[in-house]
Amino acid sequence: FVIDPVNMPFAMILQPDPDTPVLKAVRRPVPAGCDARIRGSFLKLLDMIDGRLDGDALFFSRDLTITGDTQAIVSLRNALDDQEGSIAAEVAAMFGPAGRAALSGLRDIREAQ
Repeated sequence: FVIDPVNMPFAMILQPDPDTPVLKAVRRPVPAGCDARIRGSFLKLLDMIDGRLDGDALFFSRDLTITGDTQAIVSLRNALDDQEGSIAAEVAAMFGPAGRAALSGLRDIREAQ
C-alpha cells in the first residue's frame, strides 16, 4: 500500500505481513509497483488512523482518494477497525521519546485547527 499524505514531502509504503509488517517513508516520486494507494491530507489520515474520522465519510466527501485494489483497501480498513488502541501511538512509540513527542505535536496542531 502507498499511504500518500498529499501535503507532506514524503509518502509511506505499508507491507502488511502478519508476521513482520513494514512501514517505511519514501521520497517522491513514489516507486511504482504498489497494489493500492490511499491519498489525503496528513492530518485527515492521522485522524482516520486514530479513529476520530470515518474512512467512508472521508472517501465520500473526497477528502480521501483510493486507487488500485479496492478490496485490499477495504481489508486494511477492516483490520484497522478491529485494532484496539491507537496505531499512530504504536508507530510513534517505535521511535522512542522523539516519536511520541512528534505525534503529540501533530495532535496539538490538529486540535488548534
